Parts: sequence; structure tokens; C-alpha cells
Amino acid sequence: MTVLDDLDQPAAALLRELRSELMVCKFAVDELMTKLRILSEEFDFAHQHDPIEHLTSRVKQPQAILQKLRRKGLEPNIEAIQEHIEDVAGIRVVCPFVPDVYMVAGMLGRQDDVEIVRTKDYIAEPKPNGYRSLHLIVRIPVFLSDRVEKVKVEIQMRTIAMDFWAAVEHKLFYKYDGEAPADFAVELQATPATAADLDSRMTALHQRIQP
Repeated sequence: MTVLDDLDQPAAALLRELRSELMVCKFAVDELMTKLRILSEEFDFAHQHDPIEHLTSRVKQPQAILQKLRRKGLEPNIEAIQEHIEDVAGIRVVCPFVPDVYMVAGMLGRQDDVEIVRTKDYIAEPKPNGYRSLHLIVRIPVFLSDRVEKVKVEIQMRTIAMDFWAAVEHKLFYKYDGEAPADFAVELQATPATAADLDSRMTALHQRIQP
């Protein structure tokens, strides 16, 4: 007996359709990861500087997607997912320096088959908690055996310092389940300035050694 055998017919049909959708999302992520690796290697060869420190990717699990639909008050169907959930497929690009973030975003956006749907610049305008990152929603074609699908992927681009802060802030704050003591929250909110200062200093040092 499979998991599908325990579901009613509509739920089982949705799960099959969702798994097919997630497979296509994975293909979109694979395409973009290849593009980013090529840009990284080619730029390093041409300029002796790799603008990408590392890359990670993920595709949301079906349960997480359905939970997000419920939180948004949306019907559980593929059309709602395609229209209203833009982070089913995601890539994180971690760069050494702030200028690298914008440079990689620009190189990616100039590719003919990459459509920039939306940009949210939390580096120029950080979130209230100090979170800094450049978010891109892009759409790329995925060529299947019988059709071409255009798939949205969220790309989060940040520096090493921004990535460190975001990861540790999440671990620290959510140990309190969103109910951190006031003094803890105040001290935590002061830390992104330290990360931003580190980015600024390291970028200045890097620029000093450029030919």
C-alpha cells in the first residue's frame, strides 16, 4: 500500500499533480544553477575573481506548499500555487562582496531566456529586523518532451556576512518561538549593523587591491 492509497480521490489527484509540478520546478532550479555556475567559472577565468562564494537550492515539500495555501486562504490547486506562491523553487547565491551581488544579478538578467519578474532590494532598504538580501523572482522556460513551461524561481542573493547573520538570527530568535525577551531582541537588532560594517570594510579592502 502506498501513501496515495490512504487518500481520497481528489486529494490523491492533487498530490500527483503537485508532484509533477515540483518535478518541473526542480528542472528550473537545475537550469539556473547551471547558468550561475557557468557565470561563476567564466568570470573567475576572465577576471581572476569569483563573484560567487557558494550556491544552494531547494524545492518546497508538498505539505509546506499546502500549508502556505491555507494560510493565504487559497484553494488547494495547481493554479493557485502557480499564481500566488513564488518561492516553491528557490536558489540562494552567496557572494564575497556587496558589488558582486549586483553584478551577478545583472549578468543573470541579461540572459535572453531569463525574465526578471520582480526585484526586492533589502540591501538598499533592509527589513525592520535588519535582514539584508537581494531577492529576485525570475521566470525561465523549461523544455519538456511535449511542451515548454515557464517556471518562477526565487533567487536570494547576499554576501557571506549577510548569510551568516540571517542564519544565526533565525536560530537564536526562533528558539523563543517569536517571544524573545525585550533586552534580547534589542541586542539582536543591533547586530546587523556589525555585519553591514564588515561588508563595507571588506569591500573597501578588496577594491584597494584591484588593478
